[in-house]
Amino acid sequence: MPATKPRPNLRIGYGFDSHEFHPGIPLKIGGVTLPYDQGLGGHSDGDVLLHAITDALLGAIAAPDIGALFPPSNPKWKGADSVVFLGEALKRGRNAGYAPANVDASLVLAAPKIGPHTAAIRARIADLLGIPADCVGLKAKTPEGLNLQNTAIAHVVVLLEAHKSARKKKR
Repeated sequence: MPATKPRPNLRIGYGFDSHEFHPGIPLKIGGVTLPYDQGLGGHSDGDVLLHAITDALLGAIAAPDIGALFPPSNPKWKGADSVVFLGEALKRGRNAGYAPANVDASLVLAAPKIGPHTAAIRARIADLLGIPADCVGLKAKTPEGLNLQNTAIAHVVVLLEAHKSARKKKR
């Protein structure tokens, strides 16, 4: 009988999401409501950053993606707070024996300027993930020459570590 390989102590996940801006909707990015005259359309609250983080967490443990777990066809998720999706991804990660150690995100959008809100967004994400704020990277870029003036895009990479209880079980 072949020996089973030990589970890795680290896992990496990548997430991507995009939404179009629409008037009359609050703008939520990273769990923070930003002052702006448009928000991001989507079946839920359209929080492009939390959606990408959720998918990165799920991908790191080879779980189904956000669309499979929270399908837009299900009216239950209409207008839902994306924190719910993130919470489910974290729970699945913990059940698989992993916890977030670090997250790095890039936002691509023409407006609003993210710089004045970076600290608040990083702090909120850190709080939601249960990691220090200095373990949350956040950059914002403009979509120069990409014809994406009415869109927000998020790219995210997460690093998961086997949590202490999982490490003890492996020994």
